Amino acid sequence: MPVVTIRHVTTYRYWRPVAFGEHRMMLRPRDSDDQRVLDAKFEIIPEPKSLNFEQDAFGNHVGVARFSGRRSKELRFESTVYLEHSPPDASCLEIEDWAKTFPFEYRADEMPDLACCIERHHPDPDDEVGRWARQFLAFERATDTLELLTRLTQGIHRQFHYRRREEKGIQEPVQTLRVRHGSCRDFAMLMIETARAWGLAARFASGYLATPLEHASERADATGHGATHAWAQIYLPAAGWIDFDPTTGSVGKKNLVVVAVVRDPSHAIPLHGTFIGFPSDPVGMEVKVSVQSGTPEVVWAMPCGFDRTAGALWN
Repeated sequence: MPVVTIRHVTTYRYWRPVAFGEHRMMLRPRDSDDQRVLDAKFEIIPEPKSLNFEQDAFGNHVGVARFSGRRSKELRFESTVYLEHSPPDASCLEIEDWAKTFPFEYRADEMPDLACCIERHHPDPDDEVGRWARQFLAFERATDTLELLTRLTQGIHRQFHYRRREEKGIQEPVQTLRVRHGSCRDFAMLMIETARAWGLAARFASGYLATPLEHASERADATGHGATHAWAQIYLPAAGWIDFDPTTGSVGKKNLVVVAVVRDPSHAIPLHGTFIGFPSDPVGMEVKVSVQSGTPEVVWAMPCGFDRTAGALWN
C-alpha cells in the first residue's frame, strides 16, 4: 500500500503574551479499509498541562489540550501522520441493484440510522435548492444514481466560482446559489443539502486534499490542493458512504484523506480554542500543510482561513 506522510502545522501569534484556554483538535485521520494510520506524532508549544485523546459520537479522533496559565506570544500545534492510503477506483463501486436507479428508498432497517443525514438542516422555504437541482435529473428516462450524483458534483464545480473565505462557519446553501461562489465547505454543504432534498443520506467530510507528487512543484491553486479540505459523502446501499468533492468535481477519494465525518460541519472544525487576553491581542494565524509520498518533495499550502478566537477552518 502507498504510504503518505502529512505534516500539519498551525501557529497562532499575539502582540503580547496571552494565556490559553482549552483547545480541541481533529487532525488524526480515521482508520478504514482504504486508509490506515501507521504512526501519529503530535507536539504543542508551549506544552499543555494535559493532552487527552478521545472519540466523539461519530467515531472521529479528538485531541483535547488544557494549559496551565503560562503566557506566551505564540502557540504552535504540529501534527505528523504516516498512513497507508489505497482508495478503490470509483468506477468499480458495487451498488445494490434496486438502488442503481434513482429514485429509490432505503431499507426500513437502515432508516433509523440514516434519518438524521436525510433531514434538511438549512432553511429553504422556497425550495431554491430543490428547484436548482432539477437540471441534473433526467425526466425522460430512468436516472442512474451514480451518474446523477456525478453530474451534480461536476455541475457545482463548473457553475460556481471558488473563493477562499476567512469567515468562520458555513455559507447557507441558498446564499451560495444566489452569489454563485463559495469555499470548499460551502460547496460541500450545497451538495449535501441537494442530496437530502432528493431523499438521500448525506454527511459532511473533512480532512486533506493530498496532491500527487507529480504536481509537487506546482503552487497550491484555488481547488485547495495540498491543504485542509471539505467535501460530501452520500450513502449508497452496498457501496456505503461514497465521497463526492464538488470543489474539484471528482468522485471517490483518490486524493482525499478523511479525518472526520459528521452530520453537521460545526462538529468537524480541525482546531479551535480560546485565549485569555484582549480582542486586539491576536496578530494572526499561519497554517502549513505538507504532503509527502516516498520522496522528500513537499507541497506547501498557505492558510486556508481562520477565526482569530476559535481556530483553523477549511479553505
